[in-house]
Amino acid sequence: MLREAVYHRPKDNYAYACTESTLHIMLRTKKNDIDEVSLLHGDPFDWADGKWLFQSKPMILKGSDSLFDYWFAEISPPHRRLRYGFNLEDGGESVFYGEKGFFDEPVHDTGYYFCFPFLNKADIFKAPEWVKETVWYQIFPERFANGDSSINPEGTLPWGSTDPTPENFFGGDFEGVIGHLDHLNELGITGIYFTPIFKAFSNHKYDTIDYMEIDPQFGDKKTFKKLVDACHERGIKVMLDAVFNHSGFYFPPFQDVLKKGGASEYKDWFHIHEFPVQTEPKANYDTFAFTPFMPKLNTENQAVKEYLLEVGRYWVREFDIDGWRLDVANEVDHAFWREFRKEVKAVKPDLYILGEIWHDSMPWLRGDQFDAVMNYPFTTNVLNLFAKQSITPAEFTENMVAVMNMYPKPVNEAAFNLVDSHDTPRTLTECSGDVRRMKQVYTFMLTFEGTPCIYYGDEIGMTGAHDPGCRKCMEWDIEKQDRNLFSHIQKLIKIRSAYPLLANEGTLSFLPADYHEQCIAYTRSNGSETVLVIMNVSDDEAAFTIPFDFNGKTVNDVWYEKPFVFNAEDPSVNLEAYGFRILKF
Repeated sequence: MLREAVYHRPKDNYAYACTESTLHIMLRTKKNDIDEVSLLHGDPFDWADGKWLFQSKPMILKGSDSLFDYWFAEISPPHRRLRYGFNLEDGGESVFYGEKGFFDEPVHDTGYYFCFPFLNKADIFKAPEWVKETVWYQIFPERFANGDSSINPEGTLPWGSTDPTPENFFGGDFEGVIGHLDHLNELGITGIYFTPIFKAFSNHKYDTIDYMEIDPQFGDKKTFKKLVDACHERGIKVMLDAVFNHSGFYFPPFQDVLKKGGASEYKDWFHIHEFPVQTEPKANYDTFAFTPFMPKLNTENQAVKEYLLEVGRYWVREFDIDGWRLDVANEVDHAFWREFRKEVKAVKPDLYILGEIWHDSMPWLRGDQFDAVMNYPFTTNVLNLFAKQSITPAEFTENMVAVMNMYPKPVNEAAFNLVDSHDTPRTLTECSGDVRRMKQVYTFMLTFEGTPCIYYGDEIGMTGAHDPGCRKCMEWDIEKQDRNLFSHIQKLIKIRSAYPLLANEGTLSFLPADYHEQCIAYTRSNGSETVLVIMNVSDDEAAFTIPFDFNGKTVNDVWYEKPFVFNAEDPSVNLEAYGFRILKF
């Protein structure tokens, strides 16, 4: 038994409150090292004859990645407090593991056990329920549709007349979005994530000049209210992008510092190293990356904090938006985000707060800051298998198990899953133009846990390399759209809506990584019903033997909307190259 591989830590993702009465307990061990794990648990005050009394509950093997096995148990302590430890068996050795380490056998003393002091309702991670059923659509406003040419910025080019650059404009605006909401309804979209819409210098608007004003190239506040109302009437939520890590170069407080130096009342709004302020050859103030045109805001300054908190409240209060996406969220202090959550949730309790973080984000996902982060570990793994074909199905399965075990289950259910964005190459480009692989990417994302997001134009086959190539004008000529791809994604969204098991109900589990060398497979189950998704990720046909007993069960082929006919003695399914099946039983 490799004891140094055994890991548990109370709270966070290894012991957490799932509901007001239920705890989830996790243990990590070396892969294929342990045969059985039991959770030894009891109330810390339940003693008799000088001994602490505990019970034993078998833990289930939740999944395995390339290095570790993950064991899981759900428990409802009657008095909402718990002491617990683990009994591990490897076929030859039995060991007790608790807070004080390893012992030959369990001890009857709570001091040797891990502690979950009390299940407090306030500590439960809770994201808005509506998010679990939402399918998002990301819009880069400047490039979606030009609906009002009278507000075009100077030098606006004809729509789609040339490739995008970091500087050119095509005149996308709010009226353009309003005029194409039918397209989103037809696709099945229930949420729009807009990249920044506030007054800014650039075409991408991440260099804010005024956080309280709409950029005039998009319209005005009246038009924006019209857009939000039109979305809500169609059952579409609206999420805006907030850039609180840094402002734009032409943000008036920063311009005041440039003009007045150390005498400016705003000098502490930024991280100025020395005066006078200089931008060349290198900025002598903190910035986003090394971009002198995006000076970093000092969110520990009270005036800055009050200004930005009012920004957060204002757009929720006055325009009834449904979510904030927070740019470069990991570089802003945790204290600010805790206060931000309290303030905006006081205005709208079911507001969705999404942070842009590309790495392990557990410190932001404890229920006191964000409801979710952009799930880039998910993105990387999906693209590596389906698009780039740089990993095997077994490696993909192991990687995805690792991704799933980064966070508690309630966090995973609200995770913002994406496969591309304004910051990355488009998915079809990553797939080398192979639409079959593109379809698989979306088949997986739209049957996986979390809340999925489609980048504008992906549904009709748009391509594009890294920024600025991924920011092309939306293609509205239906003759140039891939309508077959549109129909594929549209049908997946309908299926996700029709089957709650595919929209974060129940538990998701992968079949073992070594089960099939050409296919991946996973189940979504609520105990009474199960959905099995099988995907052949190769360009050869594959025969997949289904490892479930179907006797006495009705099996439906969800995609083809008909019963699944199988051989009871050898239930299997033949999959064409890049084919898939969604079976419900």
